[in-house]
Amino acid sequence: MRWSGEIRLSSFLRDRASVWSFAIGVVAVTAGVLLHLPMFWMGRAMGFRLAGMPMDPGMIAGMFMILAGVALAAWGLLPKNVAAQVDASRHISIAAPEDAPLTRAHWQLMAVLVIALVIDVMKPASLGFVMPGLKEEYAVSAARGAALPFAALAGTVVGSVFWGVMADIYGRKATIMLSAVMFVGTSICGAMPSLNWNVVMCFLMGAAAGGMLPVTYALLAETMPTRHRGWALVLVGGLGSGGGYFAASGLSAWLEPIFSWRILWLLNLPTGLLLLSLSGFIPESAKFLLARGRRAEAQAAMARFGTRSIVHGTEREDPVVAPVLLDHERHHGGLWARGFRGRTAALTTIALSWGLVNFGLLLWMPADFVNRGLPMASASKLLAQSALIAFPTVLLGAFFYSRWSTKGSLLAATVISALGLVGVLAMDALGIRLPPVAIIALLIVGNNAVLAIVLPYASESYPLHIRGRATGWIAASTKAGGLAAQALSIAALVPPLGVVAALILAPVLLGLALAVAFCPETRGVDLRKVDRPLRDGYA
Repeated sequence: MRWSGEIRLSSFLRDRASVWSFAIGVVAVTAGVLLHLPMFWMGRAMGFRLAGMPMDPGMIAGMFMILAGVALAAWGLLPKNVAAQVDASRHISIAAPEDAPLTRAHWQLMAVLVIALVIDVMKPASLGFVMPGLKEEYAVSAARGAALPFAALAGTVVGSVFWGVMADIYGRKATIMLSAVMFVGTSICGAMPSLNWNVVMCFLMGAAAGGMLPVTYALLAETMPTRHRGWALVLVGGLGSGGGYFAASGLSAWLEPIFSWRILWLLNLPTGLLLLSLSGFIPESAKFLLARGRRAEAQAAMARFGTRSIVHGTEREDPVVAPVLLDHERHHGGLWARGFRGRTAALTTIALSWGLVNFGLLLWMPADFVNRGLPMASASKLLAQSALIAFPTVLLGAFFYSRWSTKGSLLAATVISALGLVGVLAMDALGIRLPPVAIIALLIVGNNAVLAIVLPYASESYPLHIRGRATGWIAASTKAGGLAAQALSIAALVPPLGVVAALILAPVLLGLALAVAFCPETRGVDLRKVDRPLRDGYA
């Protein structure tokens, strides 16, 4: 009994130390950001232009506080004995019964994850509204200014892959919270007087933001009952992606004329803290808790969401869904193993195409409108109106994904995106007079639908132990398409918008063909069956 009591006391002290470490880390990061605001406010008489100003001692101290705060928060969140826990988790599956009812906890989780995705999507979507003011303040060419979005998108690619892997090792909630802490710290990008510092900080901002997408989808897929999973995934994804673009364009139209382009980066501080304040509504993965031996917490989480655990190789195992050693585990093939290759190629191509549209075509539109003589506020308003028109279609996407077909919905969203590209081609390259709001809305509808569907679909299509990294790979692919687009900007080789639309049509159609051939139907499929795809023919 004495030994048992010591273990409980040690566990309590360790957990308390972790909580204090995380809390102090968040305070340090927040204080470090606040030390940058006097520099920003000093520039108010000059339209918040900071180019060429030296960094004051408070800013330098703040940067060290942010680094120390992130390290403390990471120590408080990340688990110990990782190797043993990963090995233990391989023997555990978490499943939601088919007939489990939706509870208040489910709705709260969906609401919080929508907010998380809005924040995640808003940051890269803001790049298009930042660029005109940034280029004017620093007096740089379009090619030189393109280094900023290139660095930010490179960060999201790295972040999506990294955080996806971390989610499979360290747990879903811990990963979301740590990426949110980093997100807060990178808000100082808006106070950097040097363009080079902006580039560095925006890379880190992208790396932090890249952690939201793969983790939120993996967490939601494992929490929702099977019959509710489809519409919940698409609804959360669609509201998050559409809301993120609408927030970026709306805040740009409202705040940028007053506080300059820098305010769009400084907003990371309140939005990141908002997400951290809502973390109480985000559960930790029950599988992760069981692997750490925190059975009481795991049981409470499962009772809250109507899930149950299966320990393989014991009397508790369900013989109907007991998995075998997966072929892709034996051969270390992962996402590109036999049975997954075609599916991964299709989703990767569609994701790359989405990135070309979202971080290429849509990112260039505000600057293109400004070059044609349209004021920045008017350009932002036009895109905000288009995003607002597209917003209600998320509900239709969720309905068709859950009630009709997951594969069919993915194909339909890709076709709508292609039609939007055809509309841009017709307006710009062919000179056909069409309502710009309607065409842009069609493009945003298709693009939002693709993002709202492709990541939930990916989270339903891969086994649990690689679900985080699989969704992370597809999320990274969406940003990798943007990297290709921004490489053209850096090389000063951006063609007219109509030509861009025509060029993007090729990978869109290729992804469509691959999806028709290789993507399975996942509507109503028990996720435990995905853990044995090759034995049961689910490929």
